[in-house]
Amino acid sequence: MSRIGRNPVQIPKGVTITFNEGDHKVSVKGPKGELHQVLDPDFKIKQENAELIVERPSEQKRHKAMHGLYRSLIDNMVTGVNTGYKRQLELVGVGFKVSAQGNVLELNVGYSHAIFFEVPSELKVQAITEKGSNPTIILEGIDKQLIGQMAAKIKSFRKVEPYKGKGIRYTGEFIRRKAGKAASK
Repeated sequence: MSRIGRNPVQIPKGVTITFNEGDHKVSVKGPKGELHQVLDPDFKIKQENAELIVERPSEQKRHKAMHGLYRSLIDNMVTGVNTGYKRQLELVGVGFKVSAQGNVLELNVGYSHAIFFEVPSELKVQAITEKGSNPTIILEGIDKQLIGQMAAKIKSFRKVEPYKGKGIRYTGEFIRRKAGKAASK
């Protein structure tokens, strides 16, 4: 049995979970919003007290693979609607700048032109520029998958290069550096 799938999902106060048998959709509603996920029709969900249990129908390889996935997706939805998610990126490089106008980011990351990137309305974006520190982008929202996808897309505009470490990275991310050319005699 899947070790992750076997664990029950803890449901905090203020969060309600409904499972519609007809279209196999799980809806999680909490203080920060509401999320939906469609599950495989074979899987069953039981709610006991403040716990939710995902049950798989058989020991098929496909069912084993999906068991932990569905449990994790539901757990991420519960965490998202209750506390939310936050992802921070920093721009490292001389002259790198970022500004946010509503949900549109303007990135100046060493190209001849500025990059304008529209963040989905489900997310809240913030750009912080303080003297003496690198410009920072903060993404906040309730959907963990969407935040991760948008952060990866922003990061792809200027990948971190291994020699000087310039580029867009997650705050606190370790970059393996290369030595560069050896000095000649």
